Amino acid sequence: MEILQILHMNKGEGESSYSNNSFLQKKILSIGYSTIREAMKELLRNNFPESMGVADLGCSSGPNTLAVISEIIDILCKISCQMSRPMPELRISLNDLPGNDFNGVFLSLPEFYDKIKKEKGDYLESCYVSGVPGTFYGRLFPRNSQHFVHSSSSIHWLSQVPPSLDSNNTTHHLNKGKIYISKSSPSSVLNAYLVQFQNDFHLFLKSRSEEIVPGGRMVLSLMSRSSPDPTGEESCYQWELLARALMSMASEGLVEEEKIDSFNAPYYAPSLEEVKNEIEQEGSFVINSTEAFEVEWDACCPSTQLDNKFWGITGNNNLQSRGQSFANTIRAVVEPMLVSYFGYHIMDEVFRRFRELVDEYYVIKARPPYYINLVISLSKKV
Repeated sequence: MEILQILHMNKGEGESSYSNNSFLQKKILSIGYSTIREAMKELLRNNFPESMGVADLGCSSGPNTLAVISEIIDILCKISCQMSRPMPELRISLNDLPGNDFNGVFLSLPEFYDKIKKEKGDYLESCYVSGVPGTFYGRLFPRNSQHFVHSSSSIHWLSQVPPSLDSNNTTHHLNKGKIYISKSSPSSVLNAYLVQFQNDFHLFLKSRSEEIVPGGRMVLSLMSRSSPDPTGEESCYQWELLARALMSMASEGLVEEEKIDSFNAPYYAPSLEEVKNEIEQEGSFVINSTEAFEVEWDACCPSTQLDNKFWGITGNNNLQSRGQSFANTIRAVVEPMLVSYFGYHIMDEVFRRFRELVDEYYVIKARPPYYINLVISLSKKV
């Protein structure tokens, strides 16, 4: 798979679009705001620039994209006011892969500018927003141009499928019947994913170390796990259920089983220790704080009011199973990858079966399933 071309969220405003199914990511963003606030305070306490570079890596599209930028601007305005300093000129860079729906982002900018002008008045005199398409596993910006870098729900996506698992490089499939790490995956699969994460994250840190000013800050939020075991349910069970949905179709001749055997998701949920090890080995950053927290799959529901263990209320007051809500969220994220490999014609059926499996999973679980999300605050060594 050519990840640069197919790793993007579902575009537009349709029922399965990321724009309408990014409540889980919004929840994760909101939890990370306190860490952003503290990082900004420390940054401006030591260095108050006249012109400030701010980058959001893996910005995607939809309401969350400009929401996080609005929050950063609000934090900066409050800190500037408290310190009785003029607001810095802001150079805001929105980064994602070239396949991202940048058109949707740009169409939202006039309303965004009107909003901040109305709320901030003349206090924020200059704010320049630009799109920067490209992979963050490599250089994106000029040297020493960024003061604050943020990324949420992105770094767990790898630059590529681990080479030993890539169907283009081998005819011997190591992870049969699965599309990611699972309890039945051989140790070679687990190691291949870990090595790919280590290589990618090292390159990410090295690239940012050249772009961020000395003393600059970076706040990263990514899917993680609390256990050293990468096969635990908290880090990979959504992929297990999706694989089961595909395999059930293969058993009926609707999908080629060989296709499933050769598909592997370019994803890895690292442990805190794995993240720390790479930061220490790369050597350019100091870890200021880490926070790991649980995010229930239910966070993808538009409403947090649940009638009972099984049903949730959607924004239009129609009953929708938790499985349906979660299936919509996952579909908005992974469908472009699946379409490139299996074709669009099976997508409705795949996610119908996935929804049923998630509903069944909720029934048998003693507590709602959850992700582990890690927020880590870094500063570049001076």
